[in-house]
Amino acid sequence: MNKNASKKKETVLRKKDLKKVKKIIRANGDGRVVKRAMVLHMIDRGCPAKEIEDLVYVSERTARNILSRYRSGGLNLALFDKPRSGQPKTFTTKKIQRITAMACSTPPDGYSRWTLELLKEHAVKKGIATKVSREEIRLILHSHELKPWQKKMWCVPKLNEEYIERMEDVLAVYEKPYNKKEPVVCMDEKPVQLLDHARAPIPMKSGRPARQDYEYKRKGSVNVFRGIEPKKGRHFTKVTETRKMPEFSAFLKEIATSYPKAKTIHLVMDNLSSHSEKALTETFGANEGHRLWKRFTVHFTPKHASWLNQAEIGIGIYAKQCLGKERVATIEQLTKRSEAWNIEANKKRIKINWTFTRKKARQKFNYKNGKD
Repeated sequence: MNKNASKKKETVLRKKDLKKVKKIIRANGDGRVVKRAMVLHMIDRGCPAKEIEDLVYVSERTARNILSRYRSGGLNLALFDKPRSGQPKTFTTKKIQRITAMACSTPPDGYSRWTLELLKEHAVKKGIATKVSREEIRLILHSHELKPWQKKMWCVPKLNEEYIERMEDVLAVYEKPYNKKEPVVCMDEKPVQLLDHARAPIPMKSGRPARQDYEYKRKGSVNVFRGIEPKKGRHFTKVTETRKMPEFSAFLKEIATSYPKAKTIHLVMDNLSSHSEKALTETFGANEGHRLWKRFTVHFTPKHASWLNQAEIGIGIYAKQCLGKERVATIEQLTKRSEAWNIEANKKRIKINWTFTRKKARQKFNYKNGKD
């Protein structure tokens, strides 16, 4: 007993180092670093070499080396490898700057974008380097987080008073804690092209994927209404021939019926002409339409701000999981597929973790608003 106690005292970690070791183990980062931290922690607790080997899968010799490095050079030497010399740098800082500047410039005439091969060719042509490989170009771009082959579509909003007011209103609704008496439902539409095979597809076989002819037959297009209660993971999907007022009204009635005990339903959607009380009154009559519209507290997103509607994310989930790259030829097939997917999505409670807040919006768009 005394022998074990004296052994632990001899190999004990310094108090501040023990805290760091525990923090590294909890963080579960770099596998090698965590393993070495666990070895030091187990040695600190007086664990025998056999137990360390069984639990951490390192030999007794490796454990001794880790401890030796700790004693001779401290915690950093024990946990981290010394930097390796590697190959000498091929490019000077100035040459790297010229390559990155070229990648950010307009590509040569006849080309829509820069590629690794094109950058390699022009780096030699312009005398930046006598010899350079595609991999060297790739590493330079990677280190500067440059991807000249990518292009994102985006819309610069007009940050006027109306835009800010609507954005703040929608974000304020998202920030509210979940309340079953006041559910928040986001709604949007998606057009879907109906396609049929020109030739019968070939099913998958062992060692060979399924195949389909690139030719297809157009069968028209339909509309899919999508609604989602992000914090509850509740989904609404309805396939319709169009997205006109009657279809919109029927979809809203479906949502309202699903929350019979709700005090109000916060509905987030864009300000489309059919998204109005008029659609409901023309479809169901003045009294019924007005009563149904009053079930909702409507929050319209600003113009050019569809990204504020979480239904956009819901549509993305539906498109990826339900539609994929499959061809659907009829509205009946799409309806059946969509209903089956919606049932499973509700069983799994697929939620959306929205993190963009009013505070972040004010920082991002650089404006102040005292209303909370």
